[in-house]
Amino acid sequence: MASWWQKTRTQTANVTAFVNSSFELARRRAPASSGTQQLTGLHATVEVLTDRFGVPHIYAQNDDDLYYAQGYIHAQQRLWQMDLNRRIGSGRLSEIFGDVTLKTDRFCRRLGMHRIAAAEVSKLNPEDLRIVEAYVRGINSFIEQNSKQLPIEFTLLRYQPEAWKIADVIQWGKLQAWSLSGNWESELIRARLVAKLGVERTAQLEAGYDPQHPLIIPSGVAYQGTNLGLLEQYEQIRNLSGLGSQGGSNNWVVDGSMTQSGSPILCNDPHLEQTTPSIWFECHLISADMDVSGASFPGAPGIIIGRNKHISWGVTNAVSDIQDLYIEKFDPEQPGRYEFAGQWEEAQIFREEIIVKGQDTPCIEEVRVTRHGPIITYMPSLAQSLANAFEAGTVEQPLALRWTAFDSNTMLTAIRQLNRASNWDEFRTALHDWDAPPQNIVYADTTGNIGYIMAGAIPIREQGQALLPVPGWTGAYEWTGLIPFNELPQSYNPAEHFIVTANNRVIDDTYPYYISHEWVNGYRAQRIKDLLVSKEKLTVDDMGAIQNDQYALPAQEIVPMILKLEATTGIKRATHEILQAWDYQIKTDSIGASLYTTFLRTLERIVLDAIIGDDEELLQYYQGKSQGALGDANGYRNRDIPLLIRLLRRQDDAWFSHSALPNGPTSWKMALERAFDATIEGLRAKLGNNILRWQYGLIHTMIYRHPLGNNKALAARFNRGPFQVGGNGDTVNVSHATLNDPTNVVVVASYRQIIDMQPNGTSCAIHAPGQSGHPASKHYDDFIPLWLEGTSHPMYRDRKDIITNSEGKLILNPKIFSSFPDQKFTNP
Repeated sequence: MASWWQKTRTQTANVTAFVNSSFELARRRAPASSGTQQLTGLHATVEVLTDRFGVPHIYAQNDDDLYYAQGYIHAQQRLWQMDLNRRIGSGRLSEIFGDVTLKTDRFCRRLGMHRIAAAEVSKLNPEDLRIVEAYVRGINSFIEQNSKQLPIEFTLLRYQPEAWKIADVIQWGKLQAWSLSGNWESELIRARLVAKLGVERTAQLEAGYDPQHPLIIPSGVAYQGTNLGLLEQYEQIRNLSGLGSQGGSNNWVVDGSMTQSGSPILCNDPHLEQTTPSIWFECHLISADMDVSGASFPGAPGIIIGRNKHISWGVTNAVSDIQDLYIEKFDPEQPGRYEFAGQWEEAQIFREEIIVKGQDTPCIEEVRVTRHGPIITYMPSLAQSLANAFEAGTVEQPLALRWTAFDSNTMLTAIRQLNRASNWDEFRTALHDWDAPPQNIVYADTTGNIGYIMAGAIPIREQGQALLPVPGWTGAYEWTGLIPFNELPQSYNPAEHFIVTANNRVIDDTYPYYISHEWVNGYRAQRIKDLLVSKEKLTVDDMGAIQNDQYALPAQEIVPMILKLEATTGIKRATHEILQAWDYQIKTDSIGASLYTTFLRTLERIVLDAIIGDDEELLQYYQGKSQGALGDANGYRNRDIPLLIRLLRRQDDAWFSHSALPNGPTSWKMALERAFDATIEGLRAKLGNNILRWQYGLIHTMIYRHPLGNNKALAARFNRGPFQVGGNGDTVNVSHATLNDPTNVVVVASYRQIIDMQPNGTSCAIHAPGQSGHPASKHYDDFIPLWLEGTSHPMYRDRKDIITNSEGKLILNPKIFSSFPDQKFTNP
C-alpha cells in the first residue's frame, strides 16, 4: 500500500513536512468530550458522559435522539474508519488510493454488497428504518459541523467524506458478515486438492470429515478448469479493513450453582484481526425504555455484544456452511444468458464505473448475476467474444456465489430486539431475525437462567452437502429452504450448569440437518470446560484467568514424542531437559513454547509435503492462508492439528510411501528426527546459540497496524508496537500468526467481556488499542497495557459510578425544538 503515497508525494522532505504539519493540526483538533453542541435534527437535549476509559454513556429522552447521538459519537471518534469500510464494501477505494486498489474494487463491484444494500432499504420495517434514519442523521450532523476539522486521514489523502446513507449501514452489516463467512474459499481449495491429489488422498486430508465417506465429484465438472487461484491479488484488503475471514471466538456461561455469588457469569472474547483503530467501540445507551452497554460497530446502531438491565449475551462464529459456488454455463453466442435445467435464462447485467484517482476515465466492470448470485470471477464484457476469450485463456471459468446474506436482511431487527430483551422468550424472539452471519449466542439473566442458541440463516440443500463447486446448469444442487429456527441447536438451563462454545462442533451425527463439517478443532472448548469444573465456586477473577489461559492441550501428545527422540548432542539434551520441565503454557518468556511451536509447525510441513509436494501456494491454502478477499485466513486454519495427532498415534509409514517430494522421509521416525533437527537449527538461526535466550515472545510479536501505517512515513505516527504476545491457535487466549511470517501475530481476542449477573455485580471489558481513532487522543492507545496484561476495565452502568469516573460531559442540544405527537419523554 506504499505506492498510493509515492504517487501523491514523491519527495521525502515534502512528505515529512506535510505529515508533521498535518499531525500538529490534528493534535489541536482532537475531539472534545466536554462542551455544548447545537445540532439540527435532535428533538431534546442529550447528555454524553465519557468515563476515564473513553467510553461514552449516552443519556437521551427518546430512542430517536439516542441513536442520533450514537451516530454522532461514532463519527466523532471513528469517521475515517467508517468511511474506509464503506469504500471497501462498495468498491470505491481507488477514488482515494489510485490504481493500486483497482483489482480489489473490481472484485467488490462484482460481489455487489452495495447493490444488495441499496435494494434492501425499501424492505426495512418502519421501526428499523426510523432507528437507522436517526443514526445516519447523527453521522451527517457531525460531518456537517466538522467539515474543516476532520480526522487526519482525510487531510493526508486530501478528500472529503460524503454524507452517510441508510444503505451504508446495511452494507456494513454485509461486509462484517462476509468476514465471518469464508467457506466458499474452502470449496476452491478442496477443488484444487482434488485436481492435484485425487479424491481419495484429498479425503484423507479432511480433518473434520470422515475419510471413509467419499467426496462426491459432481458429473460434468473438471476441477482442473476451475479458477483455483481466485482473488490472490486482494490481500491488501486485510491490511486496510482488519476483517479476518472465518474469525473465531470463545464464549461460555455458568449458572449460579457454580459461582461464588450465586448468580450466572457470562464471558465472551471474539477473535478478529487486531488493527488500529479497533473494530469495536464500547458505549452505553440509555433512554426511557432502554439501558444497554457493551461493544458496538462504528457504522451500525445498537450494541452487538453486551448486557442490559435484565440479560447479557456473547457470540462466537458458528462456522456454518452458508456459501456455495456454482459453475455456470454461459451461451458463447449470447453471453448475457446462461443455462439452467435445460433452458436459457437471462443474467442481470450491471455496468459498474470505478473512478480511479489520477486517471481521466473510469474503469468499467461489467457484472453478471445469475439465479445463484453474482459471477465473482473475471468475465469479458458482452461486446467481447466469450468463445474466443475462453479459447485464449483470458477468462476464468464463471463461478457464481450464493450466500444467505444476499437473500435477507433482518439483523437490524434482531439487534434492536436483543438490546431490549428482558427474558429468555424475548431473547429467542429477537434471534428469530438473526440471519447472517450465523453465530453461537450464549445467554444469562438476572433471575438465574442461562441458555444458548445457534442463530442464523443456514440453508438446506437438495444434495445435503456442498464441499466443492457444483454445476449450476443442472438444477440438481439448489437450496430448498432454511433450517427452521426451532430446530436450530439450542439449550436452556442444561443439567451440566454451563455452556461453552469455541467454534467447535456443537451437534452430533444424530442432528438431522447439515450445518458444516469445517468446525475448528475442539482444544479451546475442552480447555475451557476443564477449567470451569476444576474449581468448586467461580468468580469474575477466575473467568479472567480462563480468558488469559495459554495452556496448549495438543502439547500433551506432541512433547512426549519429542522426548522419545535420541538426544545425541549437548543442545538436544538441553532441549529435552527444558521440555521435560515445561508446563505446556505458551507464555512469552517460555523456551519450551518456542521449541514446541517451532517443532509442531516444522513437522506439520514435512508431513503435508509428503502428500501435497512442492506446491507451496496450495500447501499454504490448506494450512489456512486466505486467498485474500477481505480476510487473512480461511476455514482450513488450525483444522489439521487433530489430523496430525491421529497420524502420529498410528505412525503408519505408508503415509510416506508415495512421497510427492524427492528425498523426503520414508518413515515417521525419520520425519520426527528431521523436524527435531530443523527446529533447533531454525531457532539457533533466529535467536543465537544460547538456548536460554530462545524465549517465545521474541518470535511471536504483534503490531497494532493502521491502514495508512504500511507507509514508512506514517508508520510511527499511526502504528503501535511491536509487542510480545503469548498463546497460539490452540490456547484459550488465542493468537494466530500469518503463515508467511510465524513471528507476525494478526488475530487475537479483539474484545473481552465478563459479566456477573448478580445485582450490583462486577462486569468488565477490554479491547485494544483504544476507543478513539484519533492519534492525538489519549484514548487512541491507552487500552494496550491493560490488554497485554490480561486485565480489563470496569463496565460502569450505575449513574453515580459514571459521574464519579467521568472525564467529560458533552451536551447535545437541538437547534430547533420539535416533538412527537402523543409521546412523552422521561429524563432517565
